[in-house]
Amino acid sequence: MPETNDIADIVAEVARRARDAAYVAVGLGVLGLQRAQVARRELLQEDHVDEGVARASRGIATGAQRVGELLDSTLALVSSQLEPLGAQLPEPARGIASKACAGLEALGEQLRQLVTRGA
Repeated sequence: MPETNDIADIVAEVARRARDAAYVAVGLGVLGLQRAQVARRELLQEDHVDEGVARASRGIATGAQRVGELLDSTLALVSSQLEPLGAQLPEPARGIASKACAGLEALGEQLRQLVTRGA
């Protein structure tokens, strides 16, 4: 059976990886939306506003879709790395790891909703 310090180290590592993944996902989402907004503003300044708005809308939709796909793949990667760690933990720590994964999934859903609204 692993020692208490080993369990604490594993739990800390799980939490660190989940937090890092969440920061990366949020950062990528923000950068994607900002890039789409800049493109929309540039297109609005063109002579052909209607055409520019249509292109901006398509660009924003495409950007939001890409951000969503990237977010899904990031969350899948984090989950795939956290699951084996969780299986090695004793029961009390396994519950904590499970809650961390659930929180990460909830964060992912909130970010998907923000990306969808931004499109």
